[in-house]
Amino acid sequence: MLENNLIIDSKDSFGGWFEDFHVGQVFKHWPGKTITEMDNHLFSLITMNDNPLHTDENYMSNHQHGKILVNGLLVMSLVVGMSVRQTSGKAIANLVYEKVTHDGPTFHGDTIYGVSEVLDVVPSRSKPDRGIVCLESRGINQRGEKILSLERKFLVKRRS
Repeated sequence: MLENNLIIDSKDSFGGWFEDFHVGQVFKHWPGKTITEMDNHLFSLITMNDNPLHTDENYMSNHQHGKILVNGLLVMSLVVGMSVRQTSGKAIANLVYEKVTHDGPTFHGDTIYGVSEVLDVVPSRSKPDRGIVCLESRGINQRGEKILSLERKFLVKRRS
């Protein structure tokens, strides 16, 4: 869209249509997100996960990690959320989250980045105006260590 000689991102640039995806395609998601103590505590409390691993510094001082661990579902939510703009922004529905692995710990102050790779692209057999895209998304910390991976499938329309 052109408005007063400025190019404005339109809703068409948010996510991809079915035809935009191909097996082996890699998306690097930027910017990253530095996880604060408040992010972790708030997420843990609003999801009613009161495990002291995520909220009790004294308890964790005697734990093998010696400090509070960031809630793994927060990390997963961030990695998926980071991917939406480039991948599933036009999705009709998210269908499956599977093969989630927590590959390393995340602590307050760590910065999470995301990378997604297209694993499969399957046209719908029942509705020719859409198809299913399967991605593997990985969370990487500021040291380049993989801390999370997951596969997900979403249903997306074809271009008109």
